[in-house]
Amino acid sequence: MPSSQSIRKEHIMSKVWFITGAGSGIGAGAVKAALGAGHRVVATGRNVEKLRSALRGVAADNLEILPLDVSDEAQASTAVAQAMTRFGRIDVVLNNAGYSLVGNFEELTTHEIERQFATNFWGVSHVMRAALPVLRKQRSGHIINMSSVAGVVGMKHCSAYGASKFAVEGLSLAVADEVEQFGIKVTAVEPGFFRTDLLDAANVKWPSHRIADYAANEVSAQEMWSPYAGHQPGDPDKLGEVLVKLTGMASPPRLFVAGGDAIEMIAPAVQARLKAVHAFEDLSKSTVGNF
Repeated sequence: MPSSQSIRKEHIMSKVWFITGAGSGIGAGAVKAALGAGHRVVATGRNVEKLRSALRGVAADNLEILPLDVSDEAQASTAVAQAMTRFGRIDVVLNNAGYSLVGNFEELTTHEIERQFATNFWGVSHVMRAALPVLRKQRSGHIINMSSVAGVVGMKHCSAYGASKFAVEGLSLAVADEVEQFGIKVTAVEPGFFRTDLLDAANVKWPSHRIADYAANEVSAQEMWSPYAGHQPGDPDKLGEVLVKLTGMASPPRLFVAGGDAIEMIAPAVQARLKAVHAFEDLSKSTVGNF
């Protein structure tokens, strides 16, 4: 039987993960991977019963399940405080909670777009704001924010979803510079198509109405994207294992592309952007005025 000293040493070596959207997909995969690697995990989500069902059979002694709607700033603060009460520290924050609003921009209402940002962007912001004082005090920590290929590449029907993920990337890269001095690392992860609930009928949101001009010339967003649900090539459990590896690196990347399909989509987009920069370089420089 291990001594109390050995248990304390094991806990010092292990990390405490705080994961949002842990009830399915990449979030659940990360919970299982972190626990499997000997870490402790605070798994959060809006539906506690869904969390318990998804995580049934995993290491209960090292797992705390908490309710959290990330769009509620007060709930984010409460959940972080509860995590500290249970484990006394937080080493990894994985912002995974999110959903997809899919449809032509003109067919989306302002309210629908605001709700998309409330979860996908403001949810990340609320959790970071609650966790950063803890990580600063520790002078250590790693924040991982789940972005998307749609956070790098403009994709049809993904204007609202993509905009929220572009915003997450901008937030992540800026904050990374601000908190590096405190020993805190920030990584934005850009997954391709993974078998998550993003396109599940219970989670994806479609436009509340259609515009005739679009309807006359293309299939609906729902007809285009629904067939992908459950058939995405990416394995959430394998990505969970990769995320654990990233947190073990002394110098993890600030941006990480997850999936071969993501590389195939992102690399040409980045190259095209660089080409556009140089194509109009002289015109860009012509804007410099005389003092």
